[in-house]
Amino acid sequence: MSASDFTLNFTEEELIMLGKTADGLSAYMGKSVLAEIGMDDEAEWVIFAIPLGVDEEHDDKAVHVQMGGSGARFVGGRGGLDLDTDIYDCRYLWSIQITDDPEARFVRLDEHGNEFDFSNDLAELLPFETTDEELPDPDLELAEDLGDDQEPEDFEGDDDRGDHGRHTHKGPLH
Repeated sequence: MSASDFTLNFTEEELIMLGKTADGLSAYMGKSVLAEIGMDDEAEWVIFAIPLGVDEEHDDKAVHVQMGGSGARFVGGRGGLDLDTDIYDCRYLWSIQITDDPEARFVRLDEHGNEFDFSNDLAELLPFETTDEELPDPDLELAEDLGDDQEPEDFEGDDDRGDHGRHTHKGPLH
């Protein structure tokens, strides 16, 4: 594979990001979202779509695509579907194409297949953050925000509640 051919294919890191996006969309929408990788004119693309149920009516305003079958390549979850042999009618959500334009490696197409956005950074075109960066400890951030750099005060006294004089509130404070 030449260097120019490589630029028209998703990298392994990009494929992972696309798979996480499909999984995140599935969780967010409460429906299986498939992400199929394909190739057109020597450049790869990914389509995000929702498989239609057997009894689901077709929306004439939505774009429909066929996904799955022999040789189909998917990233992310498959929603329990046998995509290696069966072909599914799906409602197209959006897609991303790789281009050879040095100013726009990726072009995002909207739900009608029209160019919507472009970027050299795939993450900028995705609806979710897909990095695995460690999240900050919210307890430490809260303590810093409150300027709480002291140890909590010790409460003296013991009463019948057994909580060492501390009052706990349930419900709104007035």
